[in-house]
Amino acid sequence: MILSIDSTAKTASAALTDGGRVVKSEFANTGLTHSETLLPMIKRVMQDVPYSDLDAIAITAGPGSFTGVRIGVATVKGLAFEHDIPCVSVSTLEAIAYNFIDRNCVVCAVMDARRMQFYNAIFEIKDGVCTRLTPDRAIALEDLRKELLQYGEVIIAGDGAELCFDNISLDNTVLPNEELIYQNAVSIAKLAEKKERISPSALMPTYLRQSQAERELKLKIGE
Repeated sequence: MILSIDSTAKTASAALTDGGRVVKSEFANTGLTHSETLLPMIKRVMQDVPYSDLDAIAITAGPGSFTGVRIGVATVKGLAFEHDIPCVSVSTLEAIAYNFIDRNCVVCAVMDARRMQFYNAIFEIKDGVCTRLTPDRAIALEDLRKELLQYGEVIIAGDGAELCFDNISLDNTVLPNEELIYQNAVSIAKLAEKKERISPSALMPTYLRQSQAERELKLKIGE
């Protein structure tokens, strides 16, 4: 039994799964208010199931919103430490690709990193197997555009999908239905089944780059 959680973008979600069966899940697109909404969502998903019944807690540890990533990781670490539960760290971008695990396709997962840059990774899905074609990275739109030219049809998904699609100007790119654009806890649970379990102390956020505040501070002090 796995509790899966995401708070890395505007959306937030939680799901309780048992051997691949979804016991209960919730998804919300209410903006970056995860500090207020995430724990109540988790409690509703868990219902009357004791945390001691969980085999693991899975979390998208990034990339994504710096605040959202911190809230999600901190929440999971707190729950896992309190109830002595192992954790599973999942890439947000790979979780997005898992929305399409039942198709044969190429998925370009993108999250808005501002100033026409994206957190991105590209995946090929074939016969239920998701193969990573690139590492998670921060990439400029024009560089991503050059890479995508080598593929046939490419599904662009993630919270940066519409921005990317509208500006990349490639005939081989498509947007999925709205319910498949964002990462969700049910897809995270599917991915978590294939990942190693780690201790709560080993769970760390993945940012890919410094926050805007950190970058501005470096500019001020001349680094």
